[in-house]
Amino acid sequence: MKTVTEFPRKVVEFPDMGIVMPDGCRLSARIWMPENAADNPVPAILEHLPYRKRDGTIFRDQLTHPYFAGHGYASIRVDMRGNGDSEGLMDDEYSEQELQDACDVIAWAAAQPWCNGNVGMMGISWGGFNCLQVAAKQPPALKAVISLCSTVDRYADDIHYKGGCLLLENFGWASTMLSYSSRPPDPAIAGGN
Repeated sequence: MKTVTEFPRKVVEFPDMGIVMPDGCRLSARIWMPENAADNPVPAILEHLPYRKRDGTIFRDQLTHPYFAGHGYASIRVDMRGNGDSEGLMDDEYSEQELQDACDVIAWAAAQPWCNGNVGMMGISWGGFNCLQVAAKQPPALKAVISLCSTVDRYADDIHYKGGCLLLENFGWASTMLSYSSRPPDPAIAGGN
């Protein structure tokens, strides 16, 4: 596989951009964008995941998001509420709070001076599913969704349920996610020694 590291546009990265939700909860975003986006606004692409951007998906993110930025997009990777460097608590997969947070991040991105007001979402698995659910809410700035390895029916065709039956692997998944979500944020961001 070839890794592309040179792009048509120079990329700048913001490793921790705080996005404050209407209830005061701060979500942590890592953003890559073309260097001249402030003078020439670009569309944005949001990926909204619980998998900790500073350690969980860092290697994949370092390949994907700079590529989009180097081709004229602001690429935004947000840790969901209660995960990674974001504040708050996560209450469930695909909760109303998770989806509303994504809608609020979309509105925030569309209002930034470096964004032309058009936002897309992308995701695989969890991220792909929440893309579809957010699209169903029809936030005005959301113009496109790229959803991979996802489903539109959580109880018939999700990885945790097949035909409406809870699969045994769900117990392992639940404990794994709990261990990921309960880790503290990066001290460099949250403070501390």
